[in-house]
Amino acid sequence: MIAAIPTPTGSSTPATLATFDHAYAVALQKRRETGRPQFVLRTGDPRQPFRVSATGPKRDQALMTLIA
Repeated sequence: MIAAIPTPTGSSTPATLATFDHAYAVALQKRRETGRPQFVLRTGDPRQPFRVSATGPKRDQALMTLIA
């Protein structure tokens, strides 16, 4: 079970959007749209633990998966 990140408004939307599964789905969609490989990166930021990028990981980020 993944613990939700508490939000000031009590909304669960930010916690849902910040999951690996959501980042993976976004990466698949961007790959189909652009034709470019997409990286799912772990940022270490609890507010945005994962992000999608067309470039590889930068300092303090870890590669989770590559959608080629």
